[in-house]
Amino acid sequence: MTKLVHKLGLSPTLAFHDVYSLDDPSLLAFVPRPVHALLLVFPTTETYEKARATEDGPLPEYNASGSGEEVLWFRQTIRNACGMMGLLHCACNGGAREMIGMSKTHNTFPDPKTGGNEKLTKRKLAPETDLANLITSALPLDPSSRAQLLETSPGIAQAHASAASGGDTAAPSAEANIDLHFVAFIKSAENHLWELDGRRKGPLNRGNLGDDEDVLAEKALDLGVRRFLKREEELGGDLRFSLVALAPSMD
Repeated sequence: MTKLVHKLGLSPTLAFHDVYSLDDPSLLAFVPRPVHALLLVFPTTETYEKARATEDGPLPEYNASGSGEEVLWFRQTIRNACGMMGLLHCACNGGAREMIGMSKTHNTFPDPKTGGNEKLTKRKLAPETDLANLITSALPLDPSSRAQLLETSPGIAQAHASAASGGDTAAPSAEANIDLHFVAFIKSAENHLWELDGRRKGPLNRGNLGDDEDVLAEKALDLGVRRFLKREEELGGDLRFSLVALAPSMD
């Protein structure tokens, strides 16, 4: 995951980290902070599909576009691409989005935050990066046009294929039946926790967070991942899941 978002243009100062517990403070302490996004991976079950349909039923189709959007949401139309959709939602929103086009430069004095001699220099979105190109092109488009943009984006497709071929398992074909799904949780500049899933009718605002709360904070977990797991437990669903956090790199 980290290799792929770096290839697309996200700063190498961010990386994905495994989250081993939602409740054990000693295990949560291993995750660098602040956490800019969470990516929840879980099996799609009948219980989940029923709950999704029930919640989506009364909701209108999301048709917003433009720079005034609080989040950049992509509708998924490419089969078996939910992993890529989740990564894009993580990287193109919240604090991570501000890290596109950032690079390391060397100070002549120690940096007290890192203990080394490196600091970050912020740049504008670099037009040569795939993520920057995608964001610039997608912002003025409605969700249907954004989906078409993803379908025809050679940079995104090439990065996905390259990352898949670099692993130990072959990437699934579009026709394969995959029962895993990926959902992103991000914090917007307006301090809202958003659930981003390309198979829903649109982005879902799950509630307000404080200025000092990231997406791994107790309140964010209660509004997001724990809420999801509690529903599965109450409805007799599948409680298997994995969770990764997009946060500062430890390298």
